[in-house]
Amino acid sequence: MNPYLDDELMTLGEHARRFAQGRVAPGFQERDRTRVLDRALMREMGELGFIAPELPEQYGGQGLGCLAAGVIHEEIARADLSLSYINLLASLNGQILAHHAAPEIARPWLERLTQGRALLALALTEPRGGSDAASLRLRMERVGSDYVLNGEKTSISAADQADAAVVFARSGTVEAGARGVSALLVPMDLPGITRSRFDCHGQRAIGRGSIFFENVRVPADHRLGDEGAGFVQVMQGFDFSRALIGLQVLAVAQVSLEETWAYVAQREAFGKPISAFQGVSHPLADYETQVMAARLLCLQTLWLKDRGAPHTAEAAMCKWWGPKLAYDVIHQCLLSFGHGGYDRGPMEQRLRDVLGFQIGDGTAQIMKTIIARTRAGRNAVPA
Repeated sequence: MNPYLDDELMTLGEHARRFAQGRVAPGFQERDRTRVLDRALMREMGELGFIAPELPEQYGGQGLGCLAAGVIHEEIARADLSLSYINLLASLNGQILAHHAAPEIARPWLERLTQGRALLALALTEPRGGSDAASLRLRMERVGSDYVLNGEKTSISAADQADAAVVFARSGTVEAGARGVSALLVPMDLPGITRSRFDCHGQRAIGRGSIFFENVRVPADHRLGDEGAGFVQVMQGFDFSRALIGLQVLAVAQVSLEETWAYVAQREAFGKPISAFQGVSHPLADYETQVMAARLLCLQTLWLKDRGAPHTAEAAMCKWWGPKLAYDVIHQCLLSFGHGGYDRGPMEQRLRDVLGFQIGDGTAQIMKTIIARTRAGRNAVPA
């Protein structure tokens, strides 16, 4: 029994799990080795309604709510965290476009997005600033009916694979801080755009890299919301994505625990299963408890969002606790498998994959500052 998931959501989760186990899991390690995102598989996900189901039907979604997106997201992540980035990026960028783009611009992109025929990146981080996102230097200047972009974005998920990106750039002075940041929807085939890809530790199928803009002209009608409002828009979107990230990494931790329980119950030492030794079973029991509690927090956060209730602090809790806990859990599971876990295989790949979320999309330190500000007040916890 789960207080946040009704029968329809449970059925949706079972449907997504069958697909993930049958179609996503078999290529899990091969995609990591080749660093190739399976576009055909992405289209299958779209055809089944597994991409951004929370978007309104007018934009190709199903209007199912954010909990539905979370239920699907964690099932895809159980099979392959890197591939589940498709869901994460679609939900984050989809919300921004649906709420802030002109309908005639948003509709065709969101229809392609939900159908699995387009991948959108979110381009916020720059070489000189990750956590200090309000200090952006990428310039956007109005020239006639266009904006002209010059600068660089870095550590962008799907940088070299995305069909378009929600790009945040400085339209005002540096001294204006967050109030001088605007957002644009930028197709990645525009002249003047070049891209690179990093050789990252994990999440290798989706990848990360840099995007370079040299006198890139973007139609002014591709601006998202009011000029100078871009930073506020992305911060609102992150409350949603942070809860999704929590579910994403905890799903990987949970499947690792399930496999480890099965292994320690059949592996014998000194005439009995090694699960009989408290040094083996108690750490797993400890982590089983924490994963269940953390998952409930993530579901509660999405439940609050679906009801329009404040959830910024809860989202930040999901983002700092989930990735750290998932890494610790998978590390313990790897050790429980002994030398077999240390060999290249599912456990070591999962460990590499979840580690990235302790760096990207908001560090633990930033998340704890957000929580402190919601509790003590912003003036009591200055930047």
